[in-house]
Amino acid sequence: MYKTRLLTLAFIIFSYISFAQTKVNIDDQSIRKSIVYFVNSIKYKKIDQAVDCIYPRYFSIISKEQMTQLLNITYNNPLLKIEIQDMKIGNIEKTELIGREYYSIVNYFPKLKCNVSAMNEDMKKKIGEAMISKYGKENIKYIQTEGSYIINANMRACAISSDKKNWKFLILEKQYKPQLVKILPKKILDKI
Repeated sequence: MYKTRLLTLAFIIFSYISFAQTKVNIDDQSIRKSIVYFVNSIKYKKIDQAVDCIYPRYFSIISKEQMTQLLNITYNNPLLKIEIQDMKIGNIEKTELIGREYYSIVNYFPKLKCNVSAMNEDMKKKIGEAMISKYGKENIKYIQTEGSYIINANMRACAISSDKKNWKFLILEKQYKPQLVKILPKKILDKI
């Protein structure tokens, strides 16, 4: 009798742990798939598609048209050609239900190539300094023969969903925190 209860309890605990891990893995897979779609949309210059991956409440701060314009200026600029060469996804935090939405912080690492060969030397230097300031000297390499910077970026995004299937994103950087205060819960803002 005692052994049966003990085995039943062990089975219940094992089932609960297995279910919890499966649930986290399903969330992780869904978030991974969504962030890859978002980054690939930018990589292949499908800007409207990328804008659709952004958390809609962000458009109360900057309009959808302005965001589209900003991404086009950044990724379709003939003077500053930015290309996403590769991306790795790091840690995806456990999803949290806050209010009516689920939140998770995603760490990802895009490898960027920034071709500045069309710029004059002064502008190349300023771009390089800005990149070093943003990403750190150890993550920037200048290839003189190509006139390109290779950047190993360390980025974070907040994945947000109401159904754990359709995830939208906000880039989390300290410089954006004053804007994000208006739309993200304090618990998430404290992680920036």
